This record gives sequence, structure tokens and C-alpha cells, in this order.
Amino acid sequence: MRTVLIEPTENPKVMKFVADYNLIPGSLELDRTSDVSEIPLAQELFNYPFVERIFITANFVAVAKQDTIEWEHVAESLKNVIEDELLANPRLYLQKKKEMYQIYSEMTPNPNVMKFVSSKLLMEGFVEVKSREAATEVPLAAAIFNEFDFATEVFISDNFVAVTKNHSVEWHEVMSTVRALISDYLQNGGEISNVEPQKHENPVEKIINRDYTDDEQKISDILNEYVAPAVENDGGKISLMEYDESTKTARMLLQGACSGCPSSTATLKNGIENILKQFVPDLVERVEAVNG
Repeated sequence: MRTVLIEPTENPKVMKFVADYNLIPGSLELDRTSDVSEIPLAQELFNYPFVERIFITANFVAVAKQDTIEWEHVAESLKNVIEDELLANPRLYLQKKKEMYQIYSEMTPNPNVMKFVSSKLLMEGFVEVKSREAATEVPLAAAIFNEFDFATEVFISDNFVAVTKNHSVEWHEVMSTVRALISDYLQNGGEISNVEPQKHENPVEKIINRDYTDDEQKISDILNEYVAPAVENDGGKISLMEYDESTKTARMLLQGACSGCPSSTATLKNGIENILKQFVPDLVERVEAVNG
């Protein structure tokens, strides 16, 4: 329990509230225009409309009030507030907390891939790690591979980590453990990636090192607007990799949860192909999948 004593001053508008320890080095003078977002004690005191100014130094808090209020009616209440706040924050300022990551797991259409979604952004863009050997520059992926023998691929994008497993385990057996590892790793300030993330706008450029033609750009625009959001929501990524004008065939690069997914072919044929035929019928007659 923090003990605070009430002590009058020569100024009848000002009352001192004396603590049993030094509160801060130096001094702090605050009024209602001051930024008190990180000083809970000041926030609480200014909740009282008659409090005009606060002065804090050494071991006391001096409060200046309006003339319309008598100290005998409010001093005890302020004393209680100060005691409570000093108990909660002995150094007055809010302690900076580590960034909290809330992680939840989410199924994807690919039964071998589980998506672990973070409450905070992990990176701008995406990084795909296709093997243990490729994880040296992606510490988060390396931590997952080092801990779990069943992990075969890691895909990190925006606010989620998609982990691909082999057939040695079922997700219901290991999901909680993987989620806990990712959560602890992020909470403890672990580095996510030393690799420059690929950009969502045109990931194919890094793969085939060329710009889209006008026709390819039209197809890509349709994908980005009507298909990509739903695919990314399932922990994957889809991009136009190649377009054959002579056969009107669009080849799609599938990454993350989409890569190797049993339902990918059906999704492409029944969904994406129909969308492209509807919006660019003169360009696309068939769609093929290329697993990344």
C-alpha cells in the first residue's frame, strides 16, 4: 500500500500530496493542454473538472484547483486516487509493454496447410520458404523447421504464417503446439525475415524477370480484383505466370496453401476459368496451374 499524506501550502489553491518515496527525477508541470497519454495519474486527476494544474517533483504531487471548490470536500478523494495510481504505476509513466501478438489458427482448403493469423502485421509482402535448407535467411521459418520435423514449407505474408506439414501427423495433434511456438517467438521479439519480401502487386516479375504484356496485364488485373483476395484469405497466393496467346491459355502460379492443394485444379477450372472467360472472353479459354 502506498501512503500519501495531505499537506497544505501557502497558496490556498494548491494542495500537496506527499508520497513515501521519490516519484521522479527532476520535475513535471502539467495543465489541461498537456499530453498525459502515458501518465495515468495525471489522466485520473484531470478527470476532476476543478483540477487546473499538476506539479510533480521529488516525493510529492501538488494540485492546483479552481476557486469554486473547497479542499475539505475533495482532498481526501484526490488522496485516494493518487494512492491507487502510485500503487499501479509507481514511476508514474506507463511501462512500455512488449508488442502483444495474438495468434489464432485457421484451416485452409489444402488439408496439409494450416494458417496461423497474427493480430499484427508481420511484413509488407510475402516470403516463401520451400525447404529447410532455404530457411537460413528467414529466422521464423528456421524456428518452425528446427522444432517440427513434420514441417515441409513455410509461407509468411502480411499478417499470417502458413505452414505445410507432411503426412506423419494430423493438424489436430500439433496445431496448438505450432501456434504456441509462433506466438512465443513473435512475443519475444524474434526476427521474422532477413530477406526482402516479394511484393503482392507483381510477384511473377521476380520469378520470370519480365514485365506483363498488355493482354497479360488485363488478365492479372481481373485476378487481383476478383480472385486474389479470396485465395489470400485461405493462406495462399495466385498470380499469372504465363499466357499463351495462340491457345488462349493462362498459366497460374500457385503459392502458399494453394501449392499442391487437392482442390486447386477444381477451383481453377470451375471458378477462375469462368471468371476470366466472363471478363476477358477474347483472351482466355483455359487455365492451367503451376505449383510454386
